[in-house]
Amino acid sequence: MRDVTTAQPLDVQPTPLALLLLGREADPRSERGVECPGDLPSPSDPDLVERARVAKEKLGDKVFVLGHHYQRDEVIQFADVTGDSFKLARDAAARPEAEYIVFCGVHFMAESADILTTDAQAVVLPDLAAGCSMADMATAEQVAECWDVLTEAGVADQVVPVSYMNSSADIKAFTGKHGGTICTSSNAKRALEWAFEQGEKILFLPDQHLGRNTAVRDMGLSLEDCVLYNPHKPNGGLTAEQLRDAKMILWRGHCSVHGRFSVESVEDVRARIPGVNVLVHPECKHEVVAAADYVGSTEYIIKALEAAPAGSKWAIGTELNLVRRLANRFAAEDKEIVFLDKTVCFCSTMNRIDLPHLVWTLESLAEGKLVNRIEVDPETEKYAKLALERMLALP
Repeated sequence: MRDVTTAQPLDVQPTPLALLLLGREADPRSERGVECPGDLPSPSDPDLVERARVAKEKLGDKVFVLGHHYQRDEVIQFADVTGDSFKLARDAAARPEAEYIVFCGVHFMAESADILTTDAQAVVLPDLAAGCSMADMATAEQVAECWDVLTEAGVADQVVPVSYMNSSADIKAFTGKHGGTICTSSNAKRALEWAFEQGEKILFLPDQHLGRNTAVRDMGLSLEDCVLYNPHKPNGGLTAEQLRDAKMILWRGHCSVHGRFSVESVEDVRARIPGVNVLVHPECKHEVVAAADYVGSTEYIIKALEAAPAGSKWAIGTELNLVRRLANRFAAEDKEIVFLDKTVCFCSTMNRIDLPHLVWTLESLAEGKLVNRIEVDPETEKYAKLALERMLALP
């Protein structure tokens, strides 16, 4: 029998990924920081709402607060405008008189706002840890390696990159530098049509589901026209022949919230609520989109419910904060609105922007202290802005 008391310890060194998962290290390209250089108010502080109101009033027109639809109600109440990521970035650009843009969203959204606003404006993210798991699924190094794979396969000159708005500034810059464009969930079809006018193939980053659903559901391509590039496998897990045959090269990324919805969720809600309309976001899996009655962006979902007749029933496949807000908003019109999944699922990174962080941010700015500024370097901004401007030029 082995004497465990004298056994030598294994000479195993933790990998950077293991250390990151254990919380002992940080990835500067994805983890945006987890500490604020100051003391946050207590979450149980009964005066938080009043403190936020006073600080915002003191700042006046110097501050412009943006609130993404997925934010908590406690934060949304202080937003000057609400919307999806791109609408908010454009709203920020339309307010050049605001010295501070406080973006209650996630990191890639604040980056886009910084790209589109003037150098005299400071974009602030209340909690630097508010990232996006989907955006972090594609790093600049991984995408550069993917382009090398496409080059070696002899297809790079036929490929036009199209990157979802939910991507880092680095990925947007790569897209701009390689002749591509950005898209939102609202204009993805038009962006793909434009890209196919420029080349024979599309590299779609970083959400495989939006790319697949748009290509197959909206444009009539087949599932066989799509291949999945996995950055964690040699050559993306694909052969040169597969890359040559493909029309859509989909990056292996997804939204952790929308990816959890299943066909079983759809079947279950239809059984529980006769006559229910199932409305899902195009970031959901292809089989879920195929099983739904309606598919559309966050703005589409809101407008569809606004136009829905009284007494109608809806199961919504998107982030829970928004679904709950819509359910409360339309309850008086006798519209029954439920979350598609039985399991509660908020966007965990979006929810890092809470009232204590917002109060700390506004009070710091009111005292003349600039905190948590998001800045994109000039070279990255140049090419990222080029990709965004190509999208803005789409008819």
